Amino acid sequence: MTTIGPLYDKKCICPLCTAHFTTKKMRSRFIKAKGFDSDFFPFYEEHNPTLYYVNVCPLCGFAYSDEVEIRLKEAEKAILIKNISNNWVQQNFGETRSIGDSIKTYKLAAYAGMLRNDRHIAIAGLYIRLAWLYRLLEDRHEETRFMQLALSEYELSYSTGDFLGTQVSELKTLYLAGELSRRTQKIEEAIKYFSKVIEQQSRTVETKIISLAKDGWHKIRDLQQA
Repeated sequence: MTTIGPLYDKKCICPLCTAHFTTKKMRSRFIKAKGFDSDFFPFYEEHNPTLYYVNVCPLCGFAYSDEVEIRLKEAEKAILIKNISNNWVQQNFGETRSIGDSIKTYKLAAYAGMLRNDRHIAIAGLYIRLAWLYRLLEDRHEETRFMQLALSEYELSYSTGDFLGTQVSELKTLYLAGELSRRTQKIEEAIKYFSKVIEQQSRTVETKIISLAKDGWHKIRDLQQA
């Protein structure tokens, strides 16, 4: 009898060079979260799908997630080819990944996203996942660096409204700005964002976000009173 493992090969077509390639993804039956940290960092029992969130074309180096369908304009393609493909040394991220391998894929995707002027909310999602991966490695310096980068992108997303039409709500954007502010010692900013979240408690169905914001606010108050 054939044993079915946690990973399978997904067939992809690169949005940039149209090359066909395969990349590993995780079967949903193997994804078992034990819980979540206050910035939504998930704790998994064994297999971590976060490692396989980004697809990387081995031929041209273009990296992207499956969050949204990517349709590149000719001007975008020219910029990506100049800055990524022309400097790309072929490598394959389509097999089993270590945390270090996964970190490389997220950095490639973030760079491609910036070159494309992608939504701030999308780049924030890449940066916060990078912070999570460094947390797994217990690399506090790099974790903090990417939390700060994610914070900046969440703030820009909120101020420009580019989270609209995505899976990330306004309330979640505000909360993450507050929580990342708290974690990076920007206490006044954290209080401001948590307050904006809590102000909406009577007119939102996202009660979990309200509860998390209150928890964050209480952590700050307790620290200040200590």
